[in-house]
Amino acid sequence: MASRRARLFTLCFALIVLFNLIWFHDKLLSWAVQRELFDVSLSLEPDRVHNVEVVVASLSHEDTRWLSIYLPEWKTNIYVADDPNAPLTVPINKGRESMVYLTYIIDHYDQLPNNIIFMHASRFAWHNDDPDYDAIPTLRNLRIPYLQETGYVNLRCVWVIGCPSEIRPVEDEVNKDDTHPMTKDIYKQAFEELLPELPMPAVVAVSCCSQFGVTREAIRHRPKEDYLRFRQWLLDTPLEDGRCGRVFEFAWHIIFGKEGVFCPSAGECYCKVFGICGLNCSDSSCDDRYILPTYSNLPAGWPRIGWSGEARNFTGPLA
Repeated sequence: MASRRARLFTLCFALIVLFNLIWFHDKLLSWAVQRELFDVSLSLEPDRVHNVEVVVASLSHEDTRWLSIYLPEWKTNIYVADDPNAPLTVPINKGRESMVYLTYIIDHYDQLPNNIIFMHASRFAWHNDDPDYDAIPTLRNLRIPYLQETGYVNLRCVWVIGCPSEIRPVEDEVNKDDTHPMTKDIYKQAFEELLPELPMPAVVAVSCCSQFGVTREAIRHRPKEDYLRFRQWLLDTPLEDGRCGRVFEFAWHIIFGKEGVFCPSAGECYCKVFGICGLNCSDSSCDDRYILPTYSNLPAGWPRIGWSGEARNFTGPLA
């Protein structure tokens, strides 16, 4: 009987030890997996955080605090184009955002980060490619590895406005209205002055509105002297502010090495640039990702209040 009890005790003890070994092994494995994932996140995070800068073209009345509140991990360079005493400003407030972008490139050419996002100052704006016209999801969803792969991405996927064939430089110059020339009417001459080394594209198209990401390598495939020359052209041109800014709006993608027509299908763009895949798309748009508003000014109270004063079910953050 004693021998049987001893064997039973030994068996129970062995089972307890085995149970604890299994429990400890599972814990150890779980900890190892979590640690591996943590290490991977650490290895990826510096590439996204420390090598991305945002360049913002703003005016003195615009509130840019949302960038530091919601995107504190990215360094921001906020230029105030109409304030000569601002910490970051431009030689003259001309050419809309293009003067800011060129000034940043010129001043930082030798110390550029890996990835630069060029954008306007407003969080909510009619041209932001988001159902709420909100820039925060656009920036948070931006796939930096894809930017690094391709060198340049537009922050707008929908084709309206600018694609698929906004400007036909040769045809438009011939048929221009000399009394009220549009950007397309003067684009050919401006292109020849800015980029004389390139053949004239038959068609120029890119989705509006001069908000994009670009890599250091794409910028540096041109010498710094080119950007100095571009800015001098802005300073010297008799074209008014909006017109010369629009010339650059339809030239940035070409400056950074893309073809005259840069209009990837909307579905491909949303998936590759922002990781939003599986949408129901035509070439030019996807589901209700973007609806061109009737007016360029969003209504007071947006995004909580809609165009007719109705309450909107906005679920994003608001400070």
